[in-house]
Amino acid sequence: MTRLLPHVSEWRRDRLRTTLWVVPTIEVLAAVALFALTFAIDRAAYHGDVTLPSWVNSGSPDAARQILTATAAAVITVVGLVFSITIVALTLASTQFGPRMLRNFVRDRGTQATLGTFVATFVYSVLVLGSVSHGGIDFVPHLSITVALGLLLVDLGVLIYFIHHVATSIQLPRVIASIARDLSRAIASEVAHDDARRDPVRESGPPADELLARLADEGALVPAPTSGYLQFVGYSTLVDIATRSDSVIELLYRPGHFVVEGLPLARVWPHQTAADVARSLERAHATGAHRTLAQDLAFAIDQLVEIAIRALSPAVNDTFTALTCIDWLGDGLCKITAQWSPHRVHRDRHGNVRVIAAEPLYDRFVDRAFDKIRQAGRGMPAVMIRQLDSIAKIEVYTSTDAQRVVLLHQAEMIWRSACDSVAEPDDRDDVRRSYDAVVALSAQGNVAASAQRRSSP
Repeated sequence: MTRLLPHVSEWRRDRLRTTLWVVPTIEVLAAVALFALTFAIDRAAYHGDVTLPSWVNSGSPDAARQILTATAAAVITVVGLVFSITIVALTLASTQFGPRMLRNFVRDRGTQATLGTFVATFVYSVLVLGSVSHGGIDFVPHLSITVALGLLLVDLGVLIYFIHHVATSIQLPRVIASIARDLSRAIASEVAHDDARRDPVRESGPPADELLARLADEGALVPAPTSGYLQFVGYSTLVDIATRSDSVIELLYRPGHFVVEGLPLARVWPHQTAADVARSLERAHATGAHRTLAQDLAFAIDQLVEIAIRALSPAVNDTFTALTCIDWLGDGLCKITAQWSPHRVHRDRHGNVRVIAAEPLYDRFVDRAFDKIRQAGRGMPAVMIRQLDSIAKIEVYTSTDAQRVVLLHQAEMIWRSACDSVAEPDDRDDVRRSYDAVVALSAQGNVAASAQRRSSP
């Protein structure tokens, strides 16, 4: 039986990453540990057990307090400035890119590390300040003060980096490319997990189609315990649950769908085991107020589409941003077309079908990537041509007739929209040339597939 623990860790890592406290907390703990080390060395130097280097700061307790007080005050002031810049950047992102883009900025490691560095320096300076004259009338933690000054110089470099980072991270091309990278990583992760699920196992028991019929006729519905977006499904946990109760579970939703408390979440056969499955089902999935990329490839596609249709709105009218989104959507669909092959049936270690998942279909990915942009770009030849060019690139990676049919259907809708909305004949001719290129590639792919089938034994 396949264990999918990496998927669990990815989901948990994504939840932790989308916070502003995890990285600063780690850095503060590191600052406390650093203070414990430097303070121990200062105590040893005070008692004459060790000798500090000549470059270590030296001075009276009053001078030490002034230095540390000024350092702590300056750092906490800059912390307020960093938070203000972060809030302004988030406000701009929400206005320009949409509210769903905020999570991309919150989970940015540069912002989190910057906040953590300044807070850690402040905590370290306060701890050192409290240690002055501790354990002796003239005790001064010279090494700790020197380290505090060194951290202040580090903070200066971090502040310069942060200003540069914010100035570049809110640029639209960077935002779009970042979302596209998230999509590429999610595709690679899904492909890796699909390969892991295909462990060689001898199939036994009724086939999946027969079990689906039994589930439809005799299965019992299991309600969702809470409302929210389905963020994660633990397939290995579900297989364990179904194995213990000797049942088959059919999931009615996939990650990214919204489930409502009390409405059906899954179907179980035989129906006598539904009560046991319902009691265990809550620990096999997670719901939340927002979608995540852990098992939901369509989420990144929707983010790029949202930026594109905002750019095409009459209030913004930014065609080039929409074209950039179309380019990256085409890149993601090329990877999905070439690599992604969903694994719907999950078996136990004896080869029996235990879980039948609700996996997204290829045509749904294509429709999500093209439909709304096609509708928003009606009457805009540049958008139509770029969409058709992206479809032509995706065609190169197709391996089945079904994929080519889906892409050709999307190209036909774009061409019909051009005929209805583009008044200039020359513009329609430009769109027509791109459409003809898609049709030609589709025909070549069908011919090649037919030849390969004929040559196969």
